[in-house]
Amino acid sequence: MELKKSGNTLYSHLDYSGQKLVHKQMEDCTFVHCNFSDTDLSNASFSDCEFDNCNFSNSITKNTSFKDVKFRNCKLLGINFNECNTFLLMMGFEDCNMNLSSFYKLKLKNTRFINCNLQEVDFTEADLTSSLFQNCDLLRTHFTNCNLEKADLRTACNYIIDPEMTRLKKAKFSVPGVLGLLAKYNIDIE
Repeated sequence: MELKKSGNTLYSHLDYSGQKLVHKQMEDCTFVHCNFSDTDLSNASFSDCEFDNCNFSNSITKNTSFKDVKFRNCKLLGINFNECNTFLLMMGFEDCNMNLSSFYKLKLKNTRFINCNLQEVDFTEADLTSSLFQNCDLLRTHFTNCNLEKADLRTACNYIIDPEMTRLKKAKFSVPGVLGLLAKYNIDIE
């Protein structure tokens, strides 16, 4: 169902699963309860869009543009965001399940991850300067050679970060989460 509301197009309860939406251009749109699982979004462009309660699991995002895009309550399992078009790339995530996704080498400065499940996500060599990980589960997430300067992980949990392999200047942590910075030393802390 497609509806127009004050300059913004609303798409609701649509099933794009398994389809090819290559070269599609969407601007100032809101998608609610739409299914994009296993969808080929190659070379598509989403600008000033919001996705609420959508499923993107295993979507193909080769050269896909996400310019000022917000994901809320979305299922984003196994997405290779590192294949996206990096020009003006800007995304925000709230209450999303993003397990097994990859942000390898992406510039994600000031990105907000709020109440997200980020288990086994790859942030290797990503620039997450000043990003927020509020109430996020980072179990087995990879931050190797990553820039986390000024990032806020005070309410994040289950992370293991090697301070010798990650830039952490002025990053914010809290106890007991900060113990994840010592995990590689295999020491007992009481």
